[in-house]
Amino acid sequence: MKKQRSTRAALVRFAQVATASAAFALIAACGGGGDDNNSTPAGGVKLQVVSFGDSLSDVGTYAPVAAANFGGGRFTTNPGQVWVQNVAQYYGDTLTPAMTGGFGVAPTNQSGLGYAQGGARVTNPMGIGHATDPNSYAGALTVPVATQVQNYLAAHGSFNANQLVIVNGGANDVLYNLQLVKAGAISQADASTAIITAAKQLGGIVATILQHGATHVLVSNVPDIGTTPQGTMSDAVTRAGLSSASIGFNTALDQTLQALNIKSKVIYLDTPPKLAQITANYQQLGFTVSNTGTACNLKAMAAAAQKYGEPNPQDFATSLFCSPETLTVAGADQTYMYADTVHPTTHLHALYAQAAEQTIAATGLGK
Repeated sequence: MKKQRSTRAALVRFAQVATASAAFALIAACGGGGDDNNSTPAGGVKLQVVSFGDSLSDVGTYAPVAAANFGGGRFTTNPGQVWVQNVAQYYGDTLTPAMTGGFGVAPTNQSGLGYAQGGARVTNPMGIGHATDPNSYAGALTVPVATQVQNYLAAHGSFNANQLVIVNGGANDVLYNLQLVKAGAISQADASTAIITAAKQLGGIVATILQHGATHVLVSNVPDIGTTPQGTMSDAVTRAGLSSASIGFNTALDQTLQALNIKSKVIYLDTPPKLAQITANYQQLGFTVSNTGTACNLKAMAAAAQKYGEPNPQDFATSLFCSPETLTVAGADQTYMYADTVHPTTHLHALYAQAAEQTIAATGLGK
């Protein structure tokens, strides 16, 4: 570990809690992101991919710091890709960050179309891990999904029919508000209201994307966070709360898309039933460990941080810092479902990408 203490300390405090739809457990029978460089990509049609969301779809916003110091860089079993990168490859594209920075590094606009950022909420700029001072770059950037879309429009003006626009979000709003309940800062009723509001706002963001020319929009809802290791390793009350809040968000999102008369205009991934199915059949899908363990050796990662004198070594127990050297066992990126207690492994990301590709193909796009 290198000794960029202040930057690293801010980064790990963020990574301990930064999450986004951490389940990613979708059953898939065929397909997958490929490296086909032919004129016709594996997906049967060439598409430019644009992605908005949180850590689930973050292709490397914080990699300049995390990768340089730890060999990590994305919220998975690094150097594995996240699902949106696999989908982009399947349609003949390469997805890179639209912005990098944070944790002491000023944000820099990049040329990529991967706008998703770990820790981002739907509309609130003070996402998980953001510095208290909004003018400071000491914490995570957490540009919210709504602003991500506005940043894209400011730079590009509109979407077009040759693009696949991917949208996810909401899990950080679920976790953020449940953390406030646990701390006694707000009531459960207030948390539920805030979560439902975020879902309605995400529906409105999808409408904005459609209004600005997008014709292929994939919307991924929030999986049942209560069935991830974070839930299964918690007490029954906490687990039930995570599940209830996830379902509440998804219900409000679905109702909003229908009320806006745009549900039929998007490609919708309903993740909770898929998650339940893959968890029940994880061995048939090539996993040896489902939602009962983590591919990253979190205890060893925390112990190493303690050895180097970090005041909060447990903060290092997250997939953002995970590399082949910190896996629980060799090949765990393929045999475990979860990298840490909330984020998917490389294998699980690949399965989610396949499910997305199949759902898209069912609309008649590509093959």
